[in-house]
Amino acid sequence: MKTIAITGASGFVGTNLNKFFSSLGYKILPISREILNDQNKLEELINSSNIIINLAGANIINRWSESYKKLLYSSRIDTTSKIVNAIKNSTNKPDLLISTSAVGIYDNKQTYNEDGNKNTDFLANLCKDWENEANKAKEFGVKVSIFRFGIVLGKHGGALQKMITPFKMGVGGVIGSGKQAFSFIHIYDLLNAFRFVIDDLHEDIFNLTTPVPTTNKGLTLALGKTLKRPTILPVPEFVLNIIFSEGAKVLTDGQSVIPQKLEDLGFEFKFKTIEETIEDLC
Repeated sequence: MKTIAITGASGFVGTNLNKFFSSLGYKILPISREILNDQNKLEELINSSNIIINLAGANIINRWSESYKKLLYSSRIDTTSKIVNAIKNSTNKPDLLISTSAVGIYDNKQTYNEDGNKNTDFLANLCKDWENEANKAKEFGVKVSIFRFGIVLGKHGGALQKMITPFKMGVGGVIGSGKQAFSFIHIYDLLNAFRFVIDDLHEDIFNLTTPVPTTNKGLTLALGKTLKRPTILPVPEFVLNIIFSEGAKVLTDGQSVIPQKLEDLGFEFKFKTIEETIEDLC
């Protein structure tokens, strides 16, 4: 039986990964905050794990005060550093570390594969430092794969649960111009991408997005059509700036990203378009 250790196991993606891999016969070991803060316990857990999945990080959709930006940074980089140090000191190295990142690392000028141009704002620099920290595990003979997440859409939690409420009330609409790119992935395809990479221990940077990115307007129209609700009330950008400060960029900017490396390896997506995804989930 293979063992997978997961940071952020209680979050939306972590909970789904736990259920998914448990159903496949894997043993799941959540890496709690208590374990992260106890080097001996962490090294013991790493020693007994074949795969490490690093999902930890404070919620990115929030008001970005200076103190919250420090939390966004520490919850990702410091946690990853502890994992890498535990790998360094472990006597039984894992086969693979999968550490998450985000498509916010790219700029928003065109559509990118994994080699696309990088942005230079806070979120992009956070992603770069996060990835660099995880890649240090390679120095100790461990394979590292970076998963750059788009917006993960699924039932019973995550981004869709927050998006869907105003649409059900008939007050949904585009954010700003609606033209900003929206790169996403159905939770079904995300889980199977994890399995695909773990099964063959692929080591690379992977965009966890569908092959057909859309826009905020495309998402809005798909939600309105599926839920049979109007989509005529736009959310002005200045309102989001008041609520989220600099963090509004997560909603008002967007990256158009394709999963070229997964497709080159032969991975097949079940839900490629926003219409297919929303119809299945709603």
